Amino acid sequence: MSETKDVKALSPEEAADELERLSGLMAEADSAYYTDDAPVMSDAEYDALRARNAAIEEAFPQLVRADSPSVRIGAAPSSRFAKVRHAEPMLSLDNAFSDEDMGEFVARVRRFLGLSEDETVALTVEPKIDGLSANLRYESGRFVLGTTRGDGMVGEDITRNLATLDEIPKEIEGAPDVLEVRGEVYMTKPDFAAMNERLEKAGEKLFANPRNAAAGSLRQKDADITAERPLRFFAYGWGEVSEPLAETQRDWLERFAAMGFPVNDLTERTVTLEAALSHYRTIEEQRASLPYDIDGVVYKVDRLDWQRRLGTITRTPRWAIAHKFPAERAQTVLEAIDIQVGRTGALTPLARLTPVTVGGVVVSNATLHNQDEIERLDARVGDTVIVQRAGDVIPQIVEVLKDKRPKGSEAFVFPDHCPVCGAEAVREMNPRTGEPDVVRRCTGGLTCPAQAVERLKHFVSRRAMDIDGVGERQVEDWFRAHIVREPADLFTLQKRQEEETEVHGTSDLRRYRRKPATKTRGEVWTDEVTNATALANVYASIEAARTRPLDRLIFALGIRHVGEITGRLLARRYESAEGFVALGEALSAGDEAVREQLLDIDGIGETVADALAAFFHEDHNRAALARLLAEVDPAPLEAVSDEGPVAGKTVVFTGKLEKMTRDEAKARAVALGAKVSGSVSAKTDILVAGPGAGSKLKKAEELGVQVMSEDAWLETVGAA
Repeated sequence: MSETKDVKALSPEEAADELERLSGLMAEADSAYYTDDAPVMSDAEYDALRARNAAIEEAFPQLVRADSPSVRIGAAPSSRFAKVRHAEPMLSLDNAFSDEDMGEFVARVRRFLGLSEDETVALTVEPKIDGLSANLRYESGRFVLGTTRGDGMVGEDITRNLATLDEIPKEIEGAPDVLEVRGEVYMTKPDFAAMNERLEKAGEKLFANPRNAAAGSLRQKDADITAERPLRFFAYGWGEVSEPLAETQRDWLERFAAMGFPVNDLTERTVTLEAALSHYRTIEEQRASLPYDIDGVVYKVDRLDWQRRLGTITRTPRWAIAHKFPAERAQTVLEAIDIQVGRTGALTPLARLTPVTVGGVVVSNATLHNQDEIERLDARVGDTVIVQRAGDVIPQIVEVLKDKRPKGSEAFVFPDHCPVCGAEAVREMNPRTGEPDVVRRCTGGLTCPAQAVERLKHFVSRRAMDIDGVGERQVEDWFRAHIVREPADLFTLQKRQEEETEVHGTSDLRRYRRKPATKTRGEVWTDEVTNATALANVYASIEAARTRPLDRLIFALGIRHVGEITGRLLARRYESAEGFVALGEALSAGDEAVREQLLDIDGIGETVADALAAFFHEDHNRAALARLLAEVDPAPLEAVSDEGPVAGKTVVFTGKLEKMTRDEAKARAVALGAKVSGSVSAKTDILVAGPGAGSKLKKAEELGVQVMSEDAWLETVGAA
């Protein structure tokens, strides 16, 4: 796989695919971090992706994408706030991870400016606060506009929210006509803990960390909510100014302080690299005791005339760099190893630890990843271990101190059955490598409580059975209350509730009360009790789902490796629910003739065949499916045209489609007799390319595949 291959070993085609993958992953991470205030990966994981992207771009400069993370800053501003174009871009920073990296940074500055080795390169060194960047615009000394970073070019107007912060002056004296002050909005650790305690008592959702709390509080639509949150501000730079305040970075900060802006008192001006690195280590030593979170320091060339000469390169200034702290470690005792079961059945070992402070955070749990990792570490209960907070987010055990191992300890035996439901837990074989998968998975499927809730959410989702009015919260509540435990229960819900109402005068749904949390897609409940009209609509939606097409029913079962396209292929070939069940039972019985027939279907391989066999191998899965099929009557797929311009052709869609959704496009193509694939190969007949098409378009052009725009495709299929 290109994502695990050394950069030097990548072919141009693999490099293009990898750059597309990295761009997508990092765009999702940027959106989650900057727009949703809900990070999906640690800083260390993100930095590793960025480093790999940079290495591939350096090796293959001709493949640099227009949407490359190397030229992208932050994420697009949210639609919740008015957009504001920055007068001066709010740039991001390159990262250094070692003293050697910092030595190279200073050497680059010298080379660019043509400085001799004995000429002083003064640097300011300041803590890198983990908060939300903001730009404050003052005109004639009055605060008139406050914005977020956004994508670096366009931010969000959060003026009213920023105006609630006591540490942001509303008027300043001695300021030029135009002055933009840039800094970080943050929340202290004690304030964060106290606020979460208040939220918990009020039964409200808690924040994961001070950074999320600061960002979420600052980006409230209601500024009164922001005003209640304990937000603070540090000034560190500037944007547009009508006249400069000073000639050095340090003197600018002193002017800011004189105007009433908080400036971090750990900021220092150093005149040698050694002094800069020494102050970095001083700040690192104080990190755990600081009242706010930091994840490194920022170095800036102190002379502003040199900053102007150095300028910027794409998304980053040449005159500044962030020096990240290494992941912090601590020693503690492994008290127990618990096995958690995820929604896909993955058995994940969780280490229970004697609580220890790592980087200012008390850690009592850590991941052990998988069975192979436990065996590699030879981790045993009672061992003394080294714990690391990877990227300062996810604790993990990185080393076992075997010289401190207690006598009589026994190797951990990883379970081969699900600890929740007792079903067999297996490691699937990768048909391409012949090696077992690193993850052991529960085969309990539909009846494993650890998987059941997430599978039910999938079952009712829009792209599966599309049961409108049943959101994630309803599924969780009904499962806990034993109202709905498996898909078949949804279709008996109305009858059961009506019968109970006749006996008790009310039903489970009406007696089950809760305070609602954040609404999810399709939620229709009132604050305290189920709304009768909404419930009637849910019953109607459930009734309509009884005759959803067979391909959607197959997809809704949540069988591993059986997605929408595979579900459609199976429904097309086996035509009815009975035919699908007969296939599964034959596969589970080891019928090689049936297996070969299945593998003859273009688009279905050994992985899908194994997944179907594993699903039907379990008695409880077959029983749950039988109960479901007793309640539904899935419709056959619409007839496929064997005539027309795209009948029998293999079509791939890529890029952003603007006149139809990807689902609509695929469904229309299949109905017209085409085969839809997810990748371009020599078998591809047509590539429909929308804006943002990347490596698939390049590969299609290399293979001589016909390429169409979305408009041309619609005209071809008669849907323009």
